[in-house]
Amino acid sequence: MKKLESLEEYKQIIKEQKTILMFSADWCPDCRIIEPVLPEIEEENAEFTFYYVDRDEFIELCQELDVYGIPSFVAFHEGKEIGRFVNKDRKTKEQIQSFIDEVKK
Repeated sequence: MKKLESLEEYKQIIKEQKTILMFSADWCPDCRIIEPVLPEIEEENAEFTFYYVDRDEFIELCQELDVYGIPSFVAFHEGKEIGRFVNKDRKTKEQIQSFIDEVKK
């Protein structure tokens, strides 16, 4: 998973690619639990480019997108948000895949 480096990069990638942003933080235990399945999720959903967004580094972006719980996922296509799985609850691989399946439609 690529790591978001700047707000400029964010603005560019959501315009050009089918993108899923995963909001997370190093200190988040629920985020660590899903880490082992993320490469598999990426591989199974190759039409999306996945970016890790450090919540602490990009707090303004989190506020702009109303992301107040982590881990959370927001999907974009052609500059528009096409779906979100945003809450503070622990997420399973199945729940994440179900969200991705919904935004594929």
